[in-house]
Amino acid sequence: MPPPSAHPCLDLALLPGNYFVLKLNPDEPIPDYAQRAMISQPAKGMFSLTRTEEETSIVGEAVDGMPDEVGNLATWRCLKIKGPMEFNLVGVLASFTEPLMKAEIGVFAISTWNTDFILVPKEKAELAVKALKKDGWKFPAESD
Repeated sequence: MPPPSAHPCLDLALLPGNYFVLKLNPDEPIPDYAQRAMISQPAKGMFSLTRTEEETSIVGEAVDGMPDEVGNLATWRCLKIKGPMEFNLVGVLASFTEPLMKAEIGVFAISTWNTDFILVPKEKAELAVKALKKDGWKFPAESD
């Protein structure tokens, strides 16, 4: 399913670096390194902290100073829709993930006010980019 619009806000980027996904029990404290990453690291890439009654999920780029166990979880790459998108633009996430489903690439999706992020296994990142390009998504920062 191609992008629901040709608007440049739906252009994509494969962010640099490797990303980790960490799951904690909801009653566990937020680790110090995650708090430091939220407060003191430059705002680049993507970092997400989500707590529900069932779990706490922490997702971000693995950077120096994080424990080895976090680095060992950095098995993902992050695709970002440029954004910002209007809330009345429908079907974006479905359109974004369908070519990945067809290519049999598992995803971890995160949405923010402005945009959507999709994490894919790092060994399938190139395949994900190819599948999305074939479907009509654009990566303007790259030369085709």
